[in-house]
Amino acid sequence: MSRQFLKIHPDDNLIVALRDLQKEELIEFAGEEYLFPEKVKAKHKFAIRDFAVGEKLIQYGITVGEVVKPIVKGGVITVENTRHSSESYCAGSEEYHWEQPDVSRWQNKTFQGIKRSDGQIGTANYWIVVPLVFCQNRNIERMKVALQDALGYRNETHYIDLARNLVSHYQNAQNHDSESMGLASDDFIAPPRDLVFPNLDGVKFITHTAGCGGTRDDALALCKLLAGYIHHPNVAGATILSLGCQNAQMSLLQDELTKLDPNAITPVQWYEQQAYGTERKMLDAAIKGTFKGLQEANNVKREALPLSGLKIGVECGGSDGFSGLSANPLIGRVVDKIVALGGTSILGEFPELCGVEQNLLNRCARPELRSRFTQLMQAYEAHALAAGATFDMNPSPGNIRDGLITDAMKSAGAALKGGAAPVEDVLDYTEVVTRPGLNLLCTPGNDVESTTALVGSGANLVLFSTGLGTPTGNPIVPVMKISSNTKVYERMHDIIDFNAGPIVTGERDLEALSNELLDLCLEAVSGQYLVKARRLEQDDFIPWKRGVSL
Repeated sequence: MSRQFLKIHPDDNLIVALRDLQKEELIEFAGEEYLFPEKVKAKHKFAIRDFAVGEKLIQYGITVGEVVKPIVKGGVITVENTRHSSESYCAGSEEYHWEQPDVSRWQNKTFQGIKRSDGQIGTANYWIVVPLVFCQNRNIERMKVALQDALGYRNETHYIDLARNLVSHYQNAQNHDSESMGLASDDFIAPPRDLVFPNLDGVKFITHTAGCGGTRDDALALCKLLAGYIHHPNVAGATILSLGCQNAQMSLLQDELTKLDPNAITPVQWYEQQAYGTERKMLDAAIKGTFKGLQEANNVKREALPLSGLKIGVECGGSDGFSGLSANPLIGRVVDKIVALGGTSILGEFPELCGVEQNLLNRCARPELRSRFTQLMQAYEAHALAAGATFDMNPSPGNIRDGLITDAMKSAGAALKGGAAPVEDVLDYTEVVTRPGLNLLCTPGNDVESTTALVGSGANLVLFSTGLGTPTGNPIVPVMKISSNTKVYERMHDIIDFNAGPIVTGERDLEALSNELLDLCLEAVSGQYLVKARRLEQDDFIPWKRGVSL
Protein backbone atom coordinates (compact mmCIF):
# COMPACT_ATOMS: atom_id res chain seq x y z
CA MET A 1 0.00 0.00 0.00
CA SER A 2 1.36 3.45 -0.88
CA ARG A 3 2.14 6.05 1.77
CA GLN A 4 -0.66 8.27 3.03
CA PHE A 5 1.23 10.67 5.35
CA LEU A 6 4.77 11.99 5.54
CA LYS A 7 6.92 13.64 8.19
CA ILE A 8 9.82 15.05 6.19
CA HIS A 9 12.42 15.78 8.91
CA PRO A 10 12.75 14.33 12.45
CA ASP A 11 12.45 17.85 13.94
CA ASP A 12 9.24 18.71 12.07
CA ASN A 13 6.04 19.45 13.98
CA LEU A 14 3.95 19.30 10.80
CA ILE A 15 2.85 16.24 8.81
CA VAL A 16 2.02 16.27 5.10
CA ALA A 17 -1.21 14.59 3.97
CA LEU A 18 -0.57 12.51 0.86
CA ARG A 19 -4.31 11.91 0.36
CA ASP A 20 -7.48 13.73 1.34
CA LEU A 21 -8.27 13.22 5.05
CA GLN A 22 -11.95 13.54 5.94
CA LYS A 23 -13.46 15.42 8.88
CA GLU A 24 -13.64 13.21 12.02
CA GLU A 25 -11.57 10.54 10.33
CA LEU A 26 -9.32 8.71 12.81
CA ILE A 27 -5.87 7.67 11.67
CA GLU A 28 -2.71 6.40 13.31
CA PHE A 29 0.71 7.68 12.32
CA ALA A 30 4.06 6.99 13.99
CA GLY A 31 2.37 5.63 17.08
CA GLU A 32 0.01 8.63 17.48
CA GLU A 33 -3.72 8.85 16.82
CA TYR A 34 -5.19 11.85 14.99
CA LEU A 35 -8.87 12.75 14.85
CA PHE A 36 -9.31 15.48 12.27
CA PRO A 37 -11.57 18.38 13.28
CA GLU A 38 -11.90 19.37 9.61
CA LYS A 39 -10.98 18.04 6.20
CA VAL A 40 -7.28 18.10 5.30
CA LYS A 41 -6.72 18.09 1.56
CA ALA A 42 -3.84 16.16 0.02
CA LYS A 43 -0.64 18.27 -0.16
CA HIS A 44 -1.61 20.27 2.94
CA LYS A 45 -0.07 19.98 6.41
CA PHE A 46 -1.66 19.19 9.76
CA ALA A 47 -0.43 19.83 13.30
CA ILE A 48 1.42 17.10 15.17
CA ARG A 49 0.16 18.55 18.49
CA ASP A 50 -1.77 21.50 19.92
CA PHE A 51 -0.20 24.88 19.14
CA ALA A 52 -0.62 28.20 20.95
CA VAL A 53 -0.36 31.64 19.36
CA GLY A 54 3.25 32.65 18.76
CA GLU A 55 4.69 29.14 18.44
CA LYS A 56 6.90 28.29 15.46
CA LEU A 57 5.96 25.72 12.84
CA ILE A 58 8.77 23.50 11.58
CA GLN A 59 9.05 21.70 8.23
CA TYR A 60 12.18 20.38 6.49
CA GLY A 61 13.79 20.94 9.90
CA ILE A 62 13.50 24.76 9.67
CA THR A 63 10.99 27.44 10.69
CA VAL A 64 8.32 27.91 8.02
CA GLY A 65 5.64 29.83 9.91
CA GLU A 66 4.26 31.28 13.14
CA VAL A 67 0.90 30.45 14.70
CA VAL A 68 -1.53 33.41 14.84
CA LYS A 69 -4.61 31.46 15.99
CA PRO A 70 -4.60 28.35 18.22
CA ILE A 71 -4.31 25.08 16.25
CA VAL A 72 -5.43 21.78 17.72
CA LYS A 73 -3.70 18.46 17.12
CA GLY A 74 -4.65 17.29 13.62
CA GLY A 75 -5.72 20.80 12.61
CA VAL A 76 -4.93 21.92 9.08
CA ILE A 77 -2.39 24.72 8.52
CA THR A 78 -4.04 27.67 6.72
CA VAL A 79 -3.44 31.33 5.94
CA GLU A 80 -5.96 32.13 8.71
CA ASN A 81 -4.00 30.44 11.52
CA THR A 82 -0.44 30.84 10.24
CA ARG A 83 1.77 33.63 8.97
CA HIS A 84 5.19 33.68 7.35
CA SER A 85 8.17 33.37 9.67
CA SER A 86 11.73 32.37 8.86
CA GLU A 87 15.02 31.92 10.62
CA SER A 88 17.55 34.74 10.76
CA TYR A 89 20.91 34.31 9.06
CA CYS A 90 24.43 35.68 9.26
CA ALA A 91 27.55 35.49 7.11
CA GLY A 92 29.36 33.29 9.63
CA SER A 93 30.50 29.93 8.38
CA GLU A 94 30.27 26.32 9.44
CA GLU A 95 32.42 23.56 8.03
CA TYR A 96 30.48 21.96 5.21
CA HIS A 97 31.07 18.50 3.86
CA TRP A 98 29.42 17.28 0.68
CA GLU A 99 29.09 13.59 0.07
CA GLN A 100 29.29 13.35 -3.72
CA PRO A 101 26.85 10.94 -5.39
CA ASP A 102 28.09 7.87 -7.21
CA VAL A 103 28.49 8.86 -10.89
CA SER A 104 30.52 5.89 -12.12
CA ARG A 105 27.64 4.99 -14.45
CA TRP A 106 28.19 8.21 -16.44
CA GLN A 107 31.93 8.68 -15.95
CA ASN A 108 32.85 7.97 -19.57
CA LYS A 109 29.59 9.02 -21.21
CA THR A 110 29.26 11.84 -23.71
CA PHE A 111 26.41 13.73 -25.33
CA GLN A 112 25.99 14.98 -28.89
CA GLY A 113 26.41 18.72 -28.51
CA ILE A 114 27.70 21.83 -30.24
CA LYS A 115 31.27 23.04 -29.71
CA ARG A 116 31.94 26.65 -30.66
CA SER A 117 35.31 27.93 -31.86
CA ASP A 118 35.87 29.68 -28.51
CA GLY A 119 35.45 26.37 -26.64
CA GLN A 120 31.89 26.99 -25.41
CA ILE A 121 29.64 23.93 -25.37
CA GLY A 122 26.02 24.12 -26.45
CA THR A 123 23.07 21.77 -26.62
CA ALA A 124 21.46 23.20 -29.77
CA ASN A 125 22.26 25.33 -32.82
CA TYR A 126 19.98 28.34 -33.33
CA TRP A 127 20.03 31.68 -35.10
CA ILE A 128 18.13 34.40 -33.20
CA VAL A 129 16.36 37.53 -34.41
CA VAL A 130 15.97 40.10 -31.62
CA PRO A 131 14.61 43.66 -31.26
CA LEU A 132 16.44 46.26 -29.20
CA VAL A 133 13.14 47.98 -28.50
CA PHE A 134 9.50 46.89 -28.33
CA CYS A 135 8.45 49.00 -31.33
CA GLN A 136 10.41 46.56 -33.52
CA ASN A 137 8.27 43.61 -32.39
CA ARG A 138 6.03 43.99 -35.43
CA ASN A 139 9.01 43.78 -37.77
CA ILE A 140 10.28 40.73 -35.90
CA GLU A 141 6.90 39.09 -36.40
CA ARG A 142 6.92 39.94 -40.12
CA MET A 143 10.32 38.32 -40.51
CA LYS A 144 9.07 35.31 -38.59
CA VAL A 145 6.04 34.88 -40.84
CA ALA A 146 8.15 35.31 -43.97
CA LEU A 147 10.90 32.88 -43.05
CA GLN A 148 8.54 30.32 -41.55
CA ASP A 149 6.38 30.42 -44.65
CA ALA A 150 9.46 29.61 -46.69
CA LEU A 151 9.40 26.29 -44.84
CA GLY A 152 5.78 25.57 -45.82
CA TYR A 153 3.29 28.07 -44.35
CA ARG A 154 0.96 29.86 -46.77
CA ASN A 155 0.62 33.64 -46.63
CA GLU A 156 1.10 35.70 -49.77
CA THR A 157 3.13 38.83 -48.90
CA HIS A 158 6.24 40.50 -50.26
CA TYR A 159 8.47 39.14 -47.46
CA ILE A 160 7.15 35.60 -47.81
CA ASP A 161 7.79 35.63 -51.54
CA LEU A 162 11.30 36.95 -50.94
CA ALA A 163 12.10 34.21 -48.42
CA ARG A 164 10.52 31.51 -50.62
CA ASN A 165 12.60 32.60 -53.60
CA LEU A 166 15.79 32.58 -51.53
CA VAL A 167 15.10 29.02 -50.38
CA SER A 168 14.21 27.91 -53.92
CA HIS A 169 17.43 29.29 -55.40
CA TYR A 170 19.45 27.80 -52.57
CA GLN A 171 17.95 24.35 -53.00
CA ASN A 172 18.26 24.36 -56.77
CA ALA A 173 21.80 25.80 -56.63
CA GLN A 174 21.30 27.47 -60.01
CA ASN A 175 22.13 30.89 -61.41
CA HIS A 176 19.60 33.66 -61.02
CA ASP A 177 19.11 37.34 -61.65
CA SER A 178 21.40 38.80 -58.97
CA GLU A 179 20.07 42.31 -59.57
CA SER A 180 16.44 41.44 -58.93
CA MET A 181 17.30 39.24 -55.93
CA GLY A 182 20.06 41.45 -54.61
CA LEU A 183 22.38 38.45 -54.16
CA ALA A 184 25.32 37.06 -56.12
CA SER A 185 25.19 33.51 -57.45
CA ASP A 186 28.06 32.42 -55.22
CA ASP A 187 25.89 33.12 -52.18
CA PHE A 188 24.34 29.70 -52.67
CA ILE A 189 25.69 26.21 -52.16
CA ALA A 190 24.01 22.87 -52.77
CA PRO A 191 22.28 21.47 -49.69
CA PRO A 192 23.68 18.19 -48.42
CA ARG A 193 20.18 16.78 -47.75
CA ASP A 194 16.55 17.50 -48.56
CA LEU A 195 16.24 19.81 -45.51
CA VAL A 196 17.22 23.40 -46.19
CA PHE A 197 19.47 23.67 -43.13
CA PRO A 198 19.73 20.18 -41.59
CA ASN A 199 22.33 21.19 -38.97
CA LEU A 200 20.35 24.18 -37.71
CA ASP A 201 17.80 23.55 -34.94
CA GLY A 202 15.86 26.61 -35.99
CA VAL A 203 15.57 30.38 -36.24
CA LYS A 204 14.09 31.95 -33.12
CA PHE A 205 12.29 35.29 -33.17
CA ILE A 206 12.36 36.92 -29.74
CA THR A 207 10.09 39.81 -28.73
CA HIS A 208 9.80 41.83 -25.51
CA THR A 209 8.26 45.01 -24.11
CA ALA A 210 11.46 46.78 -23.04
CA GLY A 211 14.15 49.00 -24.56
CA CYS A 212 12.60 52.45 -24.10
CA GLY A 213 10.32 54.32 -21.74
CA GLY A 214 11.93 52.80 -18.66
CA THR A 215 15.00 53.81 -16.72
CA ARG A 216 18.53 53.84 -18.15
CA ASP A 217 19.27 50.97 -15.77
CA ASP A 218 16.46 48.98 -17.39
CA ALA A 219 17.97 49.59 -20.83
CA LEU A 220 21.42 48.52 -19.63
CA ALA A 221 20.01 45.38 -18.00
CA LEU A 222 18.21 44.51 -21.24
CA CYS A 223 21.42 44.89 -23.25
CA LYS A 224 23.35 42.74 -20.77
CA LEU A 225 20.65 40.07 -21.01
CA LEU A 226 20.59 40.16 -24.81
CA ALA A 227 24.38 39.98 -24.90
CA GLY A 228 24.17 36.80 -22.82
CA TYR A 229 21.76 35.31 -25.35
CA ILE A 230 23.79 36.31 -28.40
CA HIS A 231 26.99 34.94 -26.85
CA HIS A 232 25.24 31.76 -25.66
CA PRO A 233 26.81 28.57 -27.07
CA ASN A 234 23.39 27.52 -28.41
CA VAL A 235 23.38 30.58 -30.69
CA ALA A 236 25.23 30.49 -34.01
CA GLY A 237 24.49 34.13 -34.85
CA ALA A 238 22.01 36.97 -34.40
CA THR A 239 20.04 39.55 -36.34
CA ILE A 240 19.35 42.73 -34.36
CA LEU A 241 16.56 45.18 -35.25
CA SER A 242 16.63 48.71 -33.84
CA LEU A 243 14.58 51.85 -34.31
CA GLY A 244 17.45 54.22 -33.56
CA CYS A 245 16.26 56.64 -30.88
CA GLN A 246 15.52 54.29 -27.97
CA ASN A 247 17.35 54.04 -24.64
CA ALA A 248 18.76 50.62 -25.52
CA GLN A 249 21.12 51.86 -28.19
CA MET A 250 23.07 49.59 -30.53
CA SER A 251 26.30 50.91 -29.02
CA LEU A 252 25.16 49.82 -25.55
CA LEU A 253 24.56 46.25 -26.70
CA GLN A 254 27.81 46.25 -28.70
CA ASP A 255 29.75 47.28 -25.58
CA GLU A 256 28.22 44.44 -23.54
CA LEU A 257 28.89 41.95 -26.33
CA THR A 258 32.52 43.01 -26.51
CA LYS A 259 32.93 42.20 -22.81
CA LEU A 260 31.70 38.64 -23.40
CA ASP A 261 33.05 38.13 -26.91
CA PRO A 262 36.08 40.42 -27.42
CA ASN A 263 37.07 38.63 -30.62
CA ALA A 264 33.57 38.95 -32.12
CA ILE A 265 33.36 35.22 -32.80
CA THR A 266 29.55 35.18 -32.93
CA PRO A 267 28.35 36.87 -36.15
CA VAL A 268 25.86 39.67 -35.50
CA GLN A 269 23.90 41.63 -38.12
CA TRP A 270 22.65 45.12 -37.24
CA TYR A 271 19.64 46.85 -38.85
CA GLU A 272 18.38 50.30 -37.78
CA GLN A 273 15.05 51.40 -39.23
CA GLN A 274 15.60 55.15 -39.01
CA ALA A 275 18.86 54.77 -40.97
CA TYR A 276 17.24 52.66 -43.71
CA GLY A 277 14.26 54.97 -44.10
CA THR A 278 11.50 52.64 -45.20
CA GLU A 279 10.47 49.48 -43.45
CA ARG A 280 10.70 47.49 -46.68
CA LYS A 281 14.32 48.47 -47.30
CA MET A 282 15.33 47.37 -43.82
CA LEU A 283 13.38 44.12 -43.82
CA ASP A 284 14.55 43.16 -47.31
CA ALA A 285 18.13 43.59 -46.14
CA ALA A 286 17.48 41.81 -42.83
CA ILE A 287 15.84 38.78 -44.45
CA LYS A 288 18.57 38.44 -47.09
CA GLY A 289 21.34 38.92 -44.53
CA THR A 290 19.79 36.46 -42.11
CA PHE A 291 19.38 33.87 -44.84
CA LYS A 292 23.05 34.17 -45.74
CA GLY A 293 23.98 33.84 -42.06
CA LEU A 294 21.94 30.63 -41.82
CA GLN A 295 24.10 29.06 -44.49
CA GLU A 296 27.19 29.57 -42.33
CA ALA A 297 25.38 28.38 -39.19
CA ASN A 298 24.46 25.18 -41.02
CA ASN A 299 28.15 24.25 -41.23
CA VAL A 300 28.24 23.42 -37.51
CA LYS A 301 27.49 19.80 -36.61
CA ARG A 302 26.89 17.97 -33.35
CA GLU A 303 29.78 15.97 -31.90
CA ALA A 304 30.52 13.84 -28.84
CA LEU A 305 31.24 16.09 -25.85
CA PRO A 306 31.87 15.45 -22.12
CA LEU A 307 29.07 15.80 -19.59
CA SER A 308 31.20 18.42 -17.83
CA GLY A 309 30.01 20.77 -20.58
CA LEU A 310 26.45 20.77 -19.23
CA LYS A 311 25.18 23.84 -17.39
CA ILE A 312 21.81 23.07 -15.85
CA GLY A 313 19.53 25.84 -14.67
CA VAL A 314 16.86 24.78 -12.17
CA GLU A 315 13.44 26.36 -11.93
CA CYS A 316 9.99 25.70 -10.46
CA GLY A 317 6.60 27.09 -11.39
CA GLY A 318 3.02 26.28 -10.54
CA SER A 319 4.35 24.63 -7.37
CA ASP A 320 2.22 22.57 -5.01
CA GLY A 321 2.59 20.90 -1.62
CA PHE A 322 4.29 17.90 -3.24
CA SER A 323 6.93 19.87 -5.22
CA GLY A 324 9.33 19.87 -2.27
CA LEU A 325 8.78 16.14 -1.69
CA SER A 326 9.32 14.81 -5.19
CA ALA A 327 10.18 16.96 -8.23
CA ASN A 328 12.52 19.41 -6.50
CA PRO A 329 14.65 16.86 -4.61
CA LEU A 330 14.69 14.74 -7.78
CA ILE A 331 16.10 17.65 -9.77
CA GLY A 332 18.56 18.33 -6.95
CA ARG A 333 19.87 14.78 -7.16
CA VAL A 334 20.35 15.07 -10.94
CA VAL A 335 22.25 18.37 -10.78
CA ASP A 336 24.45 17.03 -7.98
CA LYS A 337 25.47 14.22 -10.31
CA ILE A 338 26.27 16.69 -13.09
CA VAL A 339 28.35 18.77 -10.67
CA ALA A 340 30.18 15.61 -9.54
CA LEU A 341 31.00 15.01 -13.22
CA GLY A 342 32.56 18.47 -13.51
CA GLY A 343 29.48 20.26 -14.80
CA THR A 344 27.56 23.31 -13.61
CA SER A 345 24.22 24.01 -11.95
CA ILE A 346 22.48 27.37 -11.50
CA LEU A 347 19.93 28.09 -8.73
CA GLY A 348 17.99 31.36 -8.90
CA GLU A 349 14.64 32.62 -7.57
CA PHE A 350 16.03 34.57 -4.60
CA PRO A 351 12.57 35.28 -3.05
CA GLU A 352 12.21 31.49 -2.82
CA LEU A 353 15.41 31.15 -0.80
CA CYS A 354 13.82 33.03 2.10
CA GLY A 355 14.33 30.92 5.22
CA VAL A 356 17.11 28.73 3.80
CA GLU A 357 19.74 31.47 3.55
CA GLN A 358 21.85 30.07 6.39
CA ASN A 359 22.10 26.67 4.75
CA LEU A 360 23.35 28.27 1.53
CA LEU A 361 25.75 30.56 3.38
CA ASN A 362 27.24 27.54 5.14
CA ARG A 363 27.74 25.90 1.76
CA CYS A 364 29.64 28.85 0.23
CA ALA A 365 33.15 27.79 -0.77
CA ARG A 366 34.75 31.20 -0.04
CA PRO A 367 34.08 33.98 2.49
CA GLU A 368 33.50 36.61 -0.22
CA LEU A 369 30.63 34.53 -1.57
CA ARG A 370 28.84 34.67 1.79
CA SER A 371 29.12 38.46 1.79
CA ARG A 372 27.88 38.73 -1.79
CA PHE A 373 24.90 36.45 -1.24
CA THR A 374 23.89 38.36 1.90
CA GLN A 375 24.23 41.69 0.09
CA LEU A 376 22.16 40.57 -2.91
CA MET A 377 19.41 39.08 -0.76
CA GLN A 378 19.15 42.20 1.39
CA ALA A 379 19.25 44.52 -1.63
CA TYR A 380 16.51 42.53 -3.36
CA GLU A 381 14.29 42.66 -0.29
CA ALA A 382 14.88 46.41 -0.03
CA HIS A 383 13.84 46.84 -3.70
CA ALA A 384 10.70 44.81 -3.03
CA LEU A 385 9.86 46.89 0.05
CA ALA A 386 10.31 50.10 -1.96
CA ALA A 387 7.74 48.75 -4.43
CA GLY A 388 5.30 47.98 -1.59
CA ALA A 389 5.95 44.23 -1.53
CA THR A 390 7.64 41.71 0.76
CA PHE A 391 8.98 38.20 0.25
CA ASP A 392 6.12 36.73 2.29
CA MET A 393 3.77 37.81 -0.53
CA ASN A 394 5.49 35.33 -2.87
CA PRO A 395 3.15 32.31 -2.70
CA SER A 396 0.53 32.66 -5.44
CA PRO A 397 -3.15 31.80 -4.92
CA GLY A 398 -2.47 28.52 -6.72
CA ASN A 399 0.47 27.75 -4.41
CA ILE A 400 -1.66 28.42 -1.33
CA ARG A 401 -4.60 26.40 -2.64
CA ASP A 402 -2.28 23.42 -3.07
CA GLY A 403 -0.59 23.50 0.31
CA LEU A 404 2.19 26.13 0.22
CA ILE A 405 0.92 28.49 2.90
CA THR A 406 3.97 30.70 3.59
CA ASP A 407 6.99 31.87 1.60
CA ALA A 408 9.33 30.00 3.96
CA MET A 409 7.33 26.81 3.45
CA LYS A 410 7.58 27.27 -0.30
CA SER A 411 11.27 28.15 -0.10
CA ALA A 412 12.23 25.15 2.00
CA GLY A 413 11.01 22.83 -0.74
CA ALA A 414 12.04 25.00 -3.67
CA ALA A 415 15.70 25.21 -2.59
CA LEU A 416 16.01 21.42 -2.77
CA LYS A 417 16.22 21.59 -6.56
CA GLY A 418 19.67 23.15 -6.13
CA GLY A 419 20.99 19.89 -4.68
CA ALA A 420 23.56 19.74 -1.89
CA ALA A 421 26.82 20.68 -3.63
CA PRO A 422 28.97 23.56 -2.29
CA VAL A 423 28.26 27.03 -3.67
CA GLU A 424 31.12 27.93 -6.02
CA ASP A 425 29.91 31.37 -7.15
CA VAL A 426 27.24 33.99 -6.48
CA LEU A 427 26.08 36.06 -9.46
CA ASP A 428 23.90 39.10 -9.92
CA TYR A 429 21.22 39.24 -12.63
CA THR A 430 22.69 39.02 -16.20
CA GLU A 431 26.16 37.96 -15.00
CA VAL A 432 27.44 34.97 -16.96
CA VAL A 433 28.55 31.76 -15.23
CA THR A 434 32.31 31.15 -15.36
CA ARG A 435 32.84 28.57 -12.60
CA PRO A 436 31.75 24.92 -12.65
CA GLY A 437 29.75 23.67 -9.67
CA LEU A 438 26.69 25.22 -8.03
CA ASN A 439 26.12 28.91 -8.84
CA LEU A 440 23.54 31.13 -7.12
CA LEU A 441 21.99 33.66 -9.52
CA CYS A 442 19.87 36.60 -8.37
CA THR A 443 16.58 36.27 -10.24
CA PRO A 444 12.93 36.86 -9.31
CA GLY A 445 10.56 34.03 -8.47
CA ASN A 446 8.46 34.69 -11.59
CA ASP A 447 8.78 31.55 -13.74
CA VAL A 448 9.47 33.11 -17.13
CA GLU A 449 11.61 36.01 -15.90
CA SER A 450 13.77 33.59 -13.92
CA THR A 451 14.05 31.03 -16.74
CA THR A 452 14.95 33.84 -19.14
CA ALA A 453 17.71 34.91 -16.73
CA LEU A 454 19.08 31.38 -16.20
CA VAL A 455 19.60 31.00 -19.95
CA GLY A 456 21.10 34.49 -20.29
CA SER A 457 23.68 33.50 -17.69
CA GLY A 458 24.67 30.39 -19.62
CA ALA A 459 22.35 27.48 -18.76
CA ASN A 460 22.21 25.09 -21.72
CA LEU A 461 19.45 22.93 -20.18
CA VAL A 462 16.71 23.92 -17.73
CA LEU A 463 15.02 21.43 -15.40
CA PHE A 464 11.65 22.84 -14.38
CA SER A 465 9.46 21.35 -11.64
CA THR A 466 5.72 21.94 -11.51
CA GLY A 467 2.90 20.72 -9.31
CA LEU A 468 -0.02 22.48 -10.99
CA GLY A 469 1.26 22.44 -14.59
CA THR A 470 2.86 25.21 -16.64
CA PRO A 471 3.87 25.34 -20.33
CA THR A 472 6.93 27.57 -19.78
CA GLY A 473 9.73 27.18 -22.32
CA ASN A 474 12.64 29.16 -23.75
CA PRO A 475 13.60 30.14 -27.30
CA ILE A 476 17.12 28.65 -27.38
CA VAL A 477 17.45 26.10 -24.55
CA PRO A 478 15.42 22.94 -23.85
CA VAL A 479 13.21 23.34 -20.77
CA MET A 480 12.30 19.93 -19.37
CA LYS A 481 9.16 19.87 -17.23
CA ILE A 482 9.01 17.49 -14.23
CA SER A 483 5.67 17.04 -12.44
CA SER A 484 5.47 16.61 -8.67
CA ASN A 485 2.47 14.32 -8.85
CA THR A 486 1.03 11.71 -11.19
CA LYS A 487 -2.39 13.36 -11.56
CA VAL A 488 -1.04 16.51 -13.20
CA TYR A 489 1.34 14.44 -15.34
CA GLU A 490 -1.56 12.40 -16.73
CA ARG A 491 -3.89 15.40 -17.10
CA MET A 492 -1.30 17.67 -18.78
CA HIS A 493 0.94 15.14 -20.49
CA ASP A 494 1.32 17.39 -23.55
CA ILE A 495 3.46 19.87 -21.59
CA ILE A 496 5.18 17.64 -19.00
CA ASP A 497 8.19 15.47 -19.81
CA PHE A 498 8.77 13.44 -16.65
CA ASN A 499 6.72 12.29 -13.65
CA ALA A 500 8.18 12.46 -10.13
CA GLY A 501 4.85 11.49 -8.55
CA PRO A 502 5.85 7.91 -7.63
CA ILE A 503 8.35 9.37 -5.14
CA VAL A 504 5.50 10.83 -3.08
CA THR A 505 3.65 7.55 -2.74
CA GLY A 506 6.83 5.57 -2.15
CA GLU A 507 6.31 3.48 -5.29
CA ARG A 508 9.66 4.53 -6.77
CA ASP A 509 13.07 5.21 -5.27
CA LEU A 510 14.54 8.72 -5.61
CA GLU A 511 17.94 7.40 -6.68
CA ALA A 512 16.60 5.12 -9.41
CA LEU A 513 14.27 7.80 -10.74
CA SER A 514 17.10 10.35 -10.82
CA ASN A 515 19.08 7.97 -13.02
CA GLU A 516 16.15 7.78 -15.43
CA LEU A 517 15.76 11.56 -15.49
CA LEU A 518 19.47 12.08 -16.13
CA ASP A 519 19.35 9.62 -19.04
CA LEU A 520 16.41 11.58 -20.51
CA CYS A 521 18.38 14.81 -20.05
CA LEU A 522 21.23 13.38 -22.11
CA GLU A 523 18.79 12.47 -24.89
CA ALA A 524 17.38 16.00 -24.83
CA VAL A 525 20.74 17.80 -25.00
CA SER A 526 21.81 15.43 -27.79
CA GLY A 527 18.82 16.40 -29.92
CA GLN A 528 17.36 12.88 -29.67
CA TYR A 529 14.43 13.83 -27.43
CA LEU A 530 12.41 16.97 -28.17
CA VAL A 531 11.12 18.45 -24.90
CA LYS A 532 7.39 19.20 -24.79
CA ALA A 533 7.88 22.97 -24.56
CA ARG A 534 9.92 22.85 -27.79
CA ARG A 535 7.27 20.75 -29.55
CA LEU A 536 4.70 23.38 -28.63
CA GLU A 537 7.07 26.22 -29.65
CA GLN A 538 6.72 27.71 -26.17
CA ASP A 539 9.41 30.38 -26.61
CA ASP A 540 8.94 32.52 -23.50
CA PHE A 541 11.23 35.51 -22.95
CA ILE A 542 10.62 38.23 -20.33
CA PRO A 543 13.38 40.57 -19.07
CA TRP A 544 13.23 41.38 -15.35
CA LYS A 545 12.49 44.94 -14.24
CA ARG A 546 14.33 44.94 -10.98
CA GLY A 547 12.45 45.37 -7.72
CA VAL A 548 9.00 44.77 -9.22
CA SER A 549 8.71 40.98 -9.44
CA LEU A 550 8.65 38.37 -6.69
